[in-house]
Amino acid sequence: MRQPRYVLITGASSGIGESFARYAAARGCDVALSARRLDRLESLAADLRAAHKIRADVFCADLSRPNAGRALAQDVRRAGRTPDMLINNAGLSIAKCFAATDYEAQRAFIELTITTPVALAHAFLPAMLEAGYGRIINISSITALTSGGKGHTLYPGGKAFLLKFSQSLNAEVAHQGVFVTAILPGMVKTEFQSANGTADAMKKAPSGLAQEPLTIVREAWRRNDRGAEIVVPGFGPKCAAALFHYLPERVTRYFIRRTAEKYYVEE
Repeated sequence: MRQPRYVLITGASSGIGESFARYAAARGCDVALSARRLDRLESLAADLRAAHKIRADVFCADLSRPNAGRALAQDVRRAGRTPDMLINNAGLSIAKCFAATDYEAQRAFIELTITTPVALAHAFLPAMLEAGYGRIINISSITALTSGGKGHTLYPGGKAFLLKFSQSLNAEVAHQGVFVTAILPGMVKTEFQSANGTADAMKKAPSGLAQEPLTIVREAWRRNDRGAEIVVPGFGPKCAAALFHYLPERVTRYFIRRTAEKYYVEE
């Protein structure tokens, strides 16, 4: 009898990550849950075990710390498991202008957004290739398609890296049964907005523009399993992506920066 698929999810304590965990468990997958908040992870794991009779492992970790991705990979291996599916979801953003933050905050962003996903993919990809099956989902953002604006200085670049990394890696391994997908959500109803200083923008957004996390998860899972390299979930974000693609960059830059100006945090 084949073991259930094992899905490693970072940033699993809330939002999109929690929704991925619940969706995976409902489909009979065992899950590995990683985030900083141990109490939330343990509560979620207990819920999933009770509801779906699956294995739910908890790996409490701050993935913005140096070499945290490699350490998490080692912890998962020590637990005797190798993921069939990796969901790099953990993320943050820094609302303040670049000069008003200390370097440590910016380094932590780079570690969490770029280094940790790369480290985890590198750690588990060989086993996926050997098995002839693997799924990697990297949560990017619709901002990966923009020129960026004031505040959140590294965010567009970091998310653009995840997009290009996903495309390049998928080109290398898709023919061997491992599919790598970048997910580019727009506004999503999670705690992320409160944490990154964009809660006001969420409140002022037109009704229906912000998406539920489960909506993102369903489309991401389905299309990743079909081998899609890029997924922009939802009608509104798809329209925005089309505009970013077809309109001249100087036009989209003007509107993006005018919007960013409203929420810019100088210091």
